[in-house]
Amino acid sequence: MIIKGKSRTGPDVLGPYLANAEKNERVEVVEIRGTVSQDLIGALIEMDAYAEGTKCEKPLYHAQISPEPPYRLSREQLIEAIDALEKKLGLEGHARVVVMHEKDGRQHFHPVWSRIDLEKMVAVPDSHNFRKHEEVARDLERRFGHPRVQGAHAEREGVERPDRTPSRAELRQEERTGIKGADVKADATEAFKASDNAQAFQSALEDKGYILAKGDRRDFVIVDRAGGIHSLARRIDGVKAAELREFMAPIDRGSLPGIEDAKELATERERRKGEAHQEAKIEAAYSRGEDYVSQTQAALKDHQRRQDRLDNEQLRPRQPGEQDADEERIARLLDEDHRDRHKAAEEASFGEATSERKRQDRITSKFDNVEMTDVQQRRMNRMLDGGEDGRDDDLEPDRQPEVPGGGRTRSR
Repeated sequence: MIIKGKSRTGPDVLGPYLANAEKNERVEVVEIRGTVSQDLIGALIEMDAYAEGTKCEKPLYHAQISPEPPYRLSREQLIEAIDALEKKLGLEGHARVVVMHEKDGRQHFHPVWSRIDLEKMVAVPDSHNFRKHEEVARDLERRFGHPRVQGAHAEREGVERPDRTPSRAELRQEERTGIKGADVKADATEAFKASDNAQAFQSALEDKGYILAKGDRRDFVIVDRAGGIHSLARRIDGVKAAELREFMAPIDRGSLPGIEDAKELATERERRKGEAHQEAKIEAAYSRGEDYVSQTQAALKDHQRRQDRLDNEQLRPRQPGEQDADEERIARLLDEDHRDRHKAAEEASFGEATSERKRQDRITSKFDNVEMTDVQQRRMNRMLDGGEDGRDDDLEPDRQPEVPGGGRTRSR
């Protein structure tokens, strides 16, 4: 049997969670005790309001009792287990609600107590609650004949401390991101064991798709590709927090991104990875279509996608680092444009010279294989000095000498 629990507030969030029938096959309100309201959310709001006359910021204590499958608790066993936990926590007689959830054939129970002693108007302390949970769980296992579960705080008897079970927040993060904490732990542990120093460890984490960041409450955290946040100390197997702190000392926390910046960076990386995948698909589409139509359609889609990306880039506010990169890119493009213009001017000059040479060759070719007279030589020179087409309409046609029989004929 496993028992967890902690102090909290927020009945407007806790109530819908306990009443959620979408993520559970069965939800049953087992008991509401000590409140005027007899509906679940109303009772939680009333219990939370007891703290108005105190300085308590977390007036609710939310626990979870999970018997190990295939064992199930009868109604009498459930009440006995909740009463035993209530007594151990010092919450006897306080208002409480109990909700049962059943999913995938496994049942677990959610008792919620008010921590406020209404007679003294003080909150009951919640210190050493993890040990109290385990002591009650071991006692209930013996009472009900359930197999013993090794805990981390009570009845260790020389047994190595077991791994910490995921918290409720970690389980919700796993559902949201699809990335298991156990997989992150395996990756981080492998990277740590393969690294000689902190910088190498950071690079190894980067290679595996994680971003090292500075935590708000912890020294270091890592952010996975889906934006999930993980405590670095809890994701390295067999390393204590003090040992890890000494190992990571060479890294300046001030140089690391904050949690929100790291999450944005992870999102940007995934976006770029998706674009690279899309480009690979487009290139494959080019190779499949050998005809002009299919290749043109693929090219049009590619152009539209790139144009949309450019439009989005223009609308998105630029960060200081990105602005510097944009200025460098613009300067590089201007240099390339200047070189292209210079090259085009050289090619144009060469083209004009080539055209002039072709024009002269075309004119002189008219007189090839002809025994030119002085008049014809002068005419060809005038044509070469004439207009772009080598034409001079004002010239008189050349005449041949008189021929026998009289008359004159035009020359060729």
